[in-house]
Formats: sequence, structure tokens, C-alpha cells
Amino acid sequence: MDEKFFTNDERQKLLVLYRSLTNAVGTRIAPSARREARLALAGAVEARAIDRDRFGFNPVIMAMSTACTLCESVDADPNMVLAVLISLVSRAGHISSALIVEKWGEDVEKLVRGLDKIAMLYSRSPSVESDNFRKLLLTFAEDIRVIIIMIVDRLALMRAINHHPSEKQVRDVAYEVNYLYAPLAHRLGLYAIKSELEDMSLKYSNREMYSRIARDLNETKAKRDKYIAEFIAPIKQRLEAEGLKFEIKGRTKSIYSIWNKMKKQHNTVEDIFDLFAIRIVIDCPPEREKPECWLAYSIVTDMYRPNPGRLKDWLSIPKSNGYESLHITVYGPEERWVEVQIRTRRMDAIAEKGLAAHWKYKGIKSENNLDTWMANVRDILEAAHTGPMELMRNFKMDVYAHEVFVFTPKGDLYKLPQGATLLDFAFNIHTKVGTQCVGGRVNGRNRKLNYRLASGDTVEILTSPQQEPSRDWLSIVVTSKARNKIRAVLKENENKSAEIGKELLQRRFKNRKMEYDEANMSRTVAKMGYKDAIAFFSALGSGELEVNDVVDNYLECLARVVKAEEGGERVSASTYTLQPTEEEAAADAGSSDVVVIGDNIKGVSYKLARCCNPIYGDDVFGFVSSEGVIKIHRSDCPNASHIRTKYPYRLIRTRWSGNTGADFAASLRVVGKDDIGIVTNITSIINKEKSVSLRSISIDSHDGLFAGVLVVGISDTSALDSLIKKIATVKGVKNVERNR
Repeated sequence: MDEKFFTNDERQKLLVLYRSLTNAVGTRIAPSARREARLALAGAVEARAIDRDRFGFNPVIMAMSTACTLCESVDADPNMVLAVLISLVSRAGHISSALIVEKWGEDVEKLVRGLDKIAMLYSRSPSVESDNFRKLLLTFAEDIRVIIIMIVDRLALMRAINHHPSEKQVRDVAYEVNYLYAPLAHRLGLYAIKSELEDMSLKYSNREMYSRIARDLNETKAKRDKYIAEFIAPIKQRLEAEGLKFEIKGRTKSIYSIWNKMKKQHNTVEDIFDLFAIRIVIDCPPEREKPECWLAYSIVTDMYRPNPGRLKDWLSIPKSNGYESLHITVYGPEERWVEVQIRTRRMDAIAEKGLAAHWKYKGIKSENNLDTWMANVRDILEAAHTGPMELMRNFKMDVYAHEVFVFTPKGDLYKLPQGATLLDFAFNIHTKVGTQCVGGRVNGRNRKLNYRLASGDTVEILTSPQQEPSRDWLSIVVTSKARNKIRAVLKENENKSAEIGKELLQRRFKNRKMEYDEANMSRTVAKMGYKDAIAFFSALGSGELEVNDVVDNYLECLARVVKAEEGGERVSASTYTLQPTEEEAAADAGSSDVVVIGDNIKGVSYKLARCCNPIYGDDVFGFVSSEGVIKIHRSDCPNASHIRTKYPYRLIRTRWSGNTGADFAASLRVVGKDDIGIVTNITSIINKEKSVSLRSISIDSHDGLFAGVLVVGISDTSALDSLIKKIATVKGVKNVERNR
């Protein structure tokens, strides 16, 4: 490889990593596949297609570190290891998808494609607080192995940035890991990785607290080790007497876990009694797993008094990520409560390295299929109307929530987070069942929507076609899937009500022969205390607002605008002295009282009216204000009829002149199908027009349609007409017209 790309230390590290990786994968990756991957990397480096990453690290070293950590931490699928290395070459544009398929197969290409998508999202915005968060999770949801690779990639990065000079970059990564990758590791059963990520996250975000807890643990280590030895000695004798093959050890809780307990209990390290747990790992054949685990349980509880309320039986019903174990808390020497975990060698391997890493690539079916969970993640993401941070909070809450297990009357088993209600269960079955839920029967007794379910409950949902969700339901449910489905239905109902309200108001305007002006209606919406038009029209459609009150407020706003334009004095157009150029005077010979406006006209004080935004080429008239300023209105201005009727003595004939190089503001209303990319196509057309600039855009989408208002800077009406025709050709656009 290019020696200029590697420092001396990096070359040594690369050699060590490569040997370690070769030993780890052994014969699971064919020598030819390894050689091709090494040549592809070397070729990209020598072509100088690979640059150092945003942290200043050598990406080849980081990719090798991730690949080695994958092998050590999760017994990774060989294709995952290849994908980590090849994705670096793919992102550099040094290899095509077709060539990846040819050399390493379609499965590797699929993984590389997923990793490339994630890299692209990070290149646009490295912050997890951006809208990329949803896209990131959706990419993850395509293949669980992509999640595992990214979790391990972040583990390798967290290990590398310990002494990085940029504190901000380190804090940002620590924040992202704590909110996204540690919860994902937890959900996939990668507990060892999850603990290390959380510990390093605390270390980088609150180094003083991390160091203090680590120091306190180190100071009490000898005392703690002595206690553990005394606790397990009699248990060990009894287990051996029963002929069990086992390993027994003490495990100190992670620093992050201790810190959380300190925050919740407002204690110091010395005051936390459960700093460690005892783990009994039994070596036995699969058919003997449960009997021998329960035998070990009876031995421990015979010797030490158990706390029945702290028994956690994940042998009978494993966690949804495949975790199996018995957790008990017993009263040990020195009047201390001690947690004891009992599991088999197989269960311990899954707990340490995660179920997904074992069954996903080997084709083994899992009773606790993680694909179901990923499908739920997709449902949540696609239905969510919240921002990325709210989505992230919901996601983390669902991941860490304890589980309850409930049954249907037919005996089907469902898993829900602890605290889930009858309504959560209804939405978990189906969205339609949830939206029509009126209550249920739990263990044969009628229960309300907010009834909190407990493990073992048998639940029957009762529905009614007349039932509709209300906003109060959001305070009942705890799962983000139910919450997002409720919000989606409420939004849909609000949009339908808004359509009814708007149609009702427009009919009333038509009956009273009134012009409907969007700008004045926006002022009316604000005047009546509504934040947006959808809420306003929805209130009108549902009957909360009286249509006559809306019309009265609309007219008040209109009168206020006209009054502001009129001023206080009675000024006549006949008193205004016009001073056109000699050329303009000659052009207007024989015409009296014509004001000429344009970019090369001097001596005429005029302003373009905001209510109709006239542009060069419009048929216009002038209105003389009390300050002697002529307000230029379009002839079809919504206020024109009112002005002409009430103030005819202030009107003055007006026409355009001069060059068309001036930049005028024009407002367009576009209605079309709410398809992906339609807005991009519209703005692309505007950007390609030399004489047009996009000043602002506002989009409101509902019920499969979107309505957008675009304000463009444009030279004249002919350019505007041309732009309207071009926008009308965009696929999905139903109507485009100039706002009046």
C-alpha cells in the first residue's frame, strides 16, 4: 500500500490487525476472497481515492479495527467482515456494485449498499439531531446485520477517540452512542458491547464523574472480592455435590449502571448495595438446561433467603431478543442483598454476543424473531409525524422498557413494554382494531382503555365502527407505535375537517359576492388566535367556529389594510403632479392623468401594493395616499372593487415603462400529489430559469395532496406565464396559478 498514506505507527498497527483478522476468520472466508479484498483496499489507497476521516483517523485502520472487533464480539458472519472492508472501497468510488457481486456475491453487495447509505447520511450531517435520524433507522431496518456492523463500528470509534483533541466531536459521538447505538445493542442482546458503549459515553461526556466512580470501585475492590469469595464458597460445594458442571463468578456492575443508580437513589457509590452480581453458568446438554437451572436456583435459595418480588424468570418466557436466564436476589452475609444470575453456557454465549449474530446468517429460525421487531420499527418511522428528537426519545423508551406477556382468548402470546395499556394492545394487533377500540375484557372482566396490563393477562378487545380516536388517547398509550398511529389518524381527521371548513367558508364568500384573498385570510387566522390554517379551518369544519364570525373578522382585517393604505387625509388624484420623462410625455400625448412607472422613471413617488404584488406587464391602476405616495394595484386586486367604489377621486391611470430588468415578487399557488421528489422537481425548474429566483416556499400536505405557496423574484408577466407553464408540466402537479 501507499506508504505516504500510513505513518510508521499505523503501518505496524495495520500489520497486527491484519494478522489478528486472518486468525479470527480462519477458513470461514476463502483465501481468494480475502486476497481480492486486500487487493481492492490496496488499489484504492494507491489511487489516493481514500482520505482520512473527519476525526483525522486513517479509515483503513478503522475498518480493520471494526472487522477485528466484529469477530471478537459477535462471532460475525464472514460476509459482514468482507462488507466492512469493501464498503470503504465502494464509498471511494473505486469499485462498482456489479463487480462486488461478481467477486464476493449478492449478500456482500447488499450489506455494502446498506453501509454506503449510512455513510452518505453521515457525510451530509454528522448530527443525530437532524432529519437524517429517521432515514438512518430505516436503513438499519433493511438488514439486522447492518445494525450490528454499525454498533461495532461505533465501538471501535469510541475506543479510538479517547484522547482526541476536539472535545466537541468526542461529545457529539458520545451523545449519539448513548441515544442510538447503546439502545440498539441492548435490543439485540449485545450486552457486553452495550455496557462498554455506555461507560465510554459517560467517560467522554462527564469524565470527572466517571473517574470518581472508577476510583471508588478500585478502592473497594479488595473488600468486594473477599465478600464474593465468601458468598460463593458454600454454593460451589453444594453445586459440586449435586454433580453439576458449572462456572461461578462475581461481576461488578458497569460504571454507567452505577451512575444511573446514584442519580435515582441520590446515593454515593458506598451506599449502593448491589454493586455486583453473582453469575452461575452451567455446562449441560440442551434437554437438561431448564431442570439444571432450577436445581441451581433451589440450592441458592435454600442457603440464602430470597426476595420473591425480585425473581425474573426469563427461562420460561425469554426476552424478545433471545435473552434467557434466571435472576434472583437473596439476603447474603453482612445483611446485604445480592443478585444471582443462573444460565447455561449456550444462554451465556447469546447474552454476551447477541442472538442475531448466531441465527441471522446461519439460517436458524428464532422463536423470538427479531425481524418482527424491525418491522415494528419501520411502522413507527413511517407513521411518525414528530421531529427526530421526539422520535429518538420514543425509540429509546421502547427499547429499554421491561416487557409484559399477555394472551388473546385463542392463546396467542403478545409482548408489550411494561406499563402498556389495553389501548396499546389493541394497536399492537392492528391499527383498525386500535382506532375502533372502546374497551375490553381482561381475564373475563370489563376494563377501560387505560387499564394497565400485567403478565399472564388474557385480553379480548371490544370495538365499535362509530369509535374514533381523541387527543386524550395520547396520554393513555405508552408505545410509540400506538402514539404515532393515533397522531396520524388525528391528523387525517383534522385535514378532512379543514377541507369541509374551507369549502363552507368559500361558499359563504361566493353567496355574499366577496373576493377570497389568501393574504387577508392569513391575517384573519392570526387575529382569531390560531397558529396555522389547518387548525383554523378544522375548527370551522367541526362547528367550533361560526362562519359568520369568520366573515366579520375577515372584513375587519380587510378594512384595516385599506385604511392603512389610505392614510388619514382626503387627497385627490387631481392634485398630484406627474413628472414623466420627455419620451414618456410624447408617448402619452393626448392622454391626461397617466402616471408612468418603471425602473428608469424619475420624479414619481410610488409603491407596489402588498395585497396583490403587481409585476411588470400587469394591468394596473394607481391609488393616491395621504402622504402623496401612489400605491400601485393590479386591476384584479381583491381590494380593487372596494377602492373604486369608496375612493374614485383618488384613482389615477397607470402604465408600465422602462426596462424589464427589475426583480418583482410574485406569489404562485401549486396543488399536486404528495409524491416524493415533486417539490425538488419544481424548485429545480425555478433554479434553471436565469431571470427567476426562489424567495420563499411553504408546503402543506394532507390526504395525499400538497398545496404550496411559492414566492419568486421575476422580471415581468411574460416570464411568469412561461414559468407557470413549465411547472404545470411537472409530473404530479394538478394545478398552478398566480395568487391573487
